[in-house]
Amino acid sequence: MISSIKGMKDILPAETESWQFIENTIHNICQQFHFKEIRTPLLEQTSLFKRSIGEETDIVSKEMYTFFDRSNDSITLKPEATASIVRSFIQNHIGEDQPSTKLYQISAMFRQERPQAGRLRQFHQYDAEIFGSTEPSADAEIILLNSAIFKNLGLTNFKLILNSVGCENCRPNYRDAILKNLTSLKNKLTPQSRERLEKNPLRVLDSKEAEDIEATKNLPLIFEFLCDSCKTHFDELQNILKSVNLNFTINNRLVRGLDYYTKTAFEFISENLGSQDALSGGGRYDLLVSQLGGKKTPAVGFAGGIERLLMAIKKENQNLINNKTLKLFIASADTSSKNIVFQNANNLRNAGISTDFDLLNRSLKSQMREADRQNAEYLIVIGEKEISEEKVLIKNMQTRTSSLINLPINIEEINLIINK
Repeated sequence: MISSIKGMKDILPAETESWQFIENTIHNICQQFHFKEIRTPLLEQTSLFKRSIGEETDIVSKEMYTFFDRSNDSITLKPEATASIVRSFIQNHIGEDQPSTKLYQISAMFRQERPQAGRLRQFHQYDAEIFGSTEPSADAEIILLNSAIFKNLGLTNFKLILNSVGCENCRPNYRDAILKNLTSLKNKLTPQSRERLEKNPLRVLDSKEAEDIEATKNLPLIFEFLCDSCKTHFDELQNILKSVNLNFTINNRLVRGLDYYTKTAFEFISENLGSQDALSGGGRYDLLVSQLGGKKTPAVGFAGGIERLLMAIKKENQNLINNKTLKLFIASADTSSKNIVFQNANNLRNAGISTDFDLLNRSLKSQMREADRQNAEYLIVIGEKEISEEKVLIKNMQTRTSSLINLPINIEEINLIINK
């Protein structure tokens, strides 16, 4: 037997309805906020992610699925969405027709990390980006979009964590101060943080390990190093969020795992997910478009994991699905009625009514059990008697009440019954 690749999971029919519900909610909320959908390829040139995410990040150095194709080009399965969207934004001159561009995407991503609950090697993210605005209101728009998705999915146990990571003018000074302090603490850090110290010292602040948190608890804070522009931007963002009653907590250790962030960094977390509690996260990246060869363009965005979102919702014991039960099952009472069943089922489906019937030549009793198994809302049985009289009973499977309707089934007539 050939099995699926480790960390790459089949999404089975029993689960896909939940996925569709979440995806449809994301589409609806993004459209309410007037974001336009973009779909980028799963494969990109490896250099795109090295230049955007940073060669020293764990994603690029350890986790990417990278290979050489038959043209000997280095190709990578995309590990995150922002870099691909920025590449498309530049390549297709998307921002030239309008000063502000709002894009979103739902897509599979790939990282070869250790599989665990909610973190697979093929996982799925929803992502939104705003290009062209330096205003704190754009940051707030991205944050509010993310919050609206959670609320419309019925999720209540989530919190917003906020920070500023500075800009190209003030962050280097903070990085130097952190590096100087961490060097003297090196022996107290975990092996992973000692490795990060050499490559990206700010990532040490993001460690969730108790050993690292204790060792770094007295490090200088980013707020002590922010320039006036970053301070003003962060203050204005907070004021906007307060004005719409969106609660948040400032965490000066939040730096996020990607090199391209400037100014705002944020995460939505949920206690439902345990120690790895991030539902989604993002921030501002005003330098990335120009770093990838485009015109200097400010931008802000976020990404969230659908698998982790499903986990959080299930932990709250929420039934997020409006169960799309089968509306109508048509059973055939005898051999002579099979074509009539097929014709009527086809007409009902063409009218948008979910309809099913037997494909296994089973007995009437077995067909009725199948209608029960599929949770059909209504049942119709067609046989020689119904065909000759041109009348048929439609039975409500919940109330067990029946109504007599014409045969062939009239769409307007049946809609009056099933849409009561």
